[in-house]
Amino acid sequence: MRLRNITGSREVIAESAYVVHEPKDYKGRWTEIFGNDHKIRIEIGMGKGRFIMDLARMNPDINYVGIEKYSSVLLRGIQKMETEPLPNLYFIRMEAEEITEVFGPGEVDKIYLNFSDPWPKDRHAKRRLPSREFLHRYDEILVKDGVIEFKTDNPDLFRFALDEIEPAGWNLEQMTEDLHHNKEMMKDNVMTEYEEKFSSMGNPIYKYIISR
Repeated sequence: MRLRNITGSREVIAESAYVVHEPKDYKGRWTEIFGNDHKIRIEIGMGKGRFIMDLARMNPDINYVGIEKYSSVLLRGIQKMETEPLPNLYFIRMEAEEITEVFGPGEVDKIYLNFSDPWPKDRHAKRRLPSREFLHRYDEILVKDGVIEFKTDNPDLFRFALDEIEPAGWNLEQMTEDLHHNKEMMKDNVMTEYEEKFSSMGNPIYKYIISR
C-alpha cells in the first residue's frame, strides 16, 4: 500500500527545484523548462521514481517528466534527486486527468504507465489510466508516431486495457503476458520498484506497446 500522508511532504515539494510548480503555465513551452528541444517522455504515476530516474540517467539526450499525485510518494523521488540530480528530469504533483492542460498537442514523444491503480470497481473504470477516456487524452499530447508502454501485474486490468485499445482508435504493436520470459520485449526493459518485487515473487508481468 502506498503511503499517502507524510508530515511536511507538501512543504518539501513546494520548495523543491526538481518540481515544476505551475505546470499549466508551460503547456506548449516545455522547451523552456529543459533549455533544449530534445524529445519529452513522461511517466504517469511514477511512484518513488526509480524507473524514470534510471531512464533519465541512461538517456541524457531525452527529457523526462515524472507525474505523481501522492505527495508522500513524490517526496521519495525528490529525496533521490537531491542525492543524484539529473538535468533532464523534472517532477509534477498533479492528477492525471489534467494532462492535456499541462502538455500541448504533439509535445510528448512517449508515455509510460507502470503498475497503475486498477480501480477494480466498474463504476471507476474511467479512472483507469489505460481506459479509452485516458487514451483520448494521450492522443492529444503525443507526437504522430508516439507510443504508450503499459506494464502491470494485474491480469484483470491488463484484459481491460487490451479491450480499450480498438474502441479508442489505437493499434496494438506488441504485447506479452509474461514479460520476463519474453526475450524480445525484455531487451531494453527498465524495472520499477513494484516490478522487481512482484517478479521476484514469481508473478508474471503483463506489458503492451500501442500506437495510433
